[in-house]
Amino acid sequence: MSEQQRTKRQKLILGIQHTLAMFGATVLVPALTGLNTSITLFCAGVGTLLFHWITKKKVPVFLGSSFAFMGGIIAIIGDSRMGDPDFLEKLAEVKGALIIAGLVYAVFSLLIKIFGYEKVNKLLPPIVTGPIIIVIGLRLSGSAINSAFYYNGEFSLKAICVTTVILATVILISVFAKGIFNLMPILFAIIVGYLVCLPMGFCDFTSVREAHFLSFMDQDILAQLLTIPVFKMDAIIAIAPIALVTLIEHVGDITTNGAVVGKNFMVDPGIHRTILGDGVATAFAGLLGGPANTTYGENTGVLAVTKVYDPSVIRVAAVFAIILGVFGKFGGFISSIPGPVTGAISIVLYGMISAVGVRILVNSRLNFGNSRNLMIAAIIFVVGIGCDSIPVYGAVTISGLALAAMIGIFLAAVLPVADDSVLEDK
Repeated sequence: MSEQQRTKRQKLILGIQHTLAMFGATVLVPALTGLNTSITLFCAGVGTLLFHWITKKKVPVFLGSSFAFMGGIIAIIGDSRMGDPDFLEKLAEVKGALIIAGLVYAVFSLLIKIFGYEKVNKLLPPIVTGPIIIVIGLRLSGSAINSAFYYNGEFSLKAICVTTVILATVILISVFAKGIFNLMPILFAIIVGYLVCLPMGFCDFTSVREAHFLSFMDQDILAQLLTIPVFKMDAIIAIAPIALVTLIEHVGDITTNGAVVGKNFMVDPGIHRTILGDGVATAFAGLLGGPANTTYGENTGVLAVTKVYDPSVIRVAAVFAIILGVFGKFGGFISSIPGPVTGAISIVLYGMISAVGVRILVNSRLNFGNSRNLMIAAIIFVVGIGCDSIPVYGAVTISGLALAAMIGIFLAAVLPVADDSVLEDK
């Protein structure tokens, strides 16, 4: 086998890992909101490719379903589901509102391009970005533990056994494996976990049996795709302002991704490009009837584990997401991966994100004997982790993460920087 063939095979396998990492969270949003899973996967894949094109193919980011927009979407759709007489009418309103949300991203992208990256950089010093990145990982940890230790809503010793085996597999491969095997701890762990789950009765293949071979041949899916967006003010007010909150989360995610890779994506290709890419992907998803897209920490976690930062690998994952969206049987098989398996993998991925935040604080040599640094970090931690969401207006809420970021930015701007805020080299 030639070196070129070996490289292509590695990219293929690594791309599958990234697809598996994003799948659970991406399909959960349509499951909770009534949107279609196949359309969602297709939009995530195409949205990721659009993002990479806009960011000059430099940023190894995958875009999946955004949880932040769920409250607004549910406020419009309510309990209505496909088949109900008013579902397509409500879907049209959601489509229009998500397109406007994408335009909000585009406007802020233009403003940053005009006024410069330096304005953003001054607002986000290490004492803010480090704790925020730690919070991003820790906020997700609860869902990982619930999936890893529980099955069908009940505490399960079998699930704990599966989780233990998977964590051991990831650790052993990451630490001791050599060559290509060292690049695939997530994929091997999922395979091992699946095999362990089979005799335990955790595997349910109903999703495979019920899925259409070609998803877009389904009349219900076609009806959703062909529904014309409607720009109704109530829906726009409920959904579009959420983009103002997710913009802050976007900056945190890009900062995290850059910290993992060791590059400053805020400068090259520029935060204005990444924001625009996120907005275009969200508008595209809105046009077809998928949920808003956002940068995914799960895939940043995979980057941290594998230490392979090639953006083309993420594009391979995007193509796989499109295939899963188009070919229903493939998506159905991925859906059959048991919760304890995805939960155990999430423990590793979310933990890696928080560890990156710690690394930022260590590398910046911040002195936590200094009261200013201590207070900023302390408040970000408690607000970011302790607050789930805060009602703003009607169905519009602000996440604890975004609130913590706002408070951290404000405190860092108004509190004076003392001479002892950074440790000196001895």
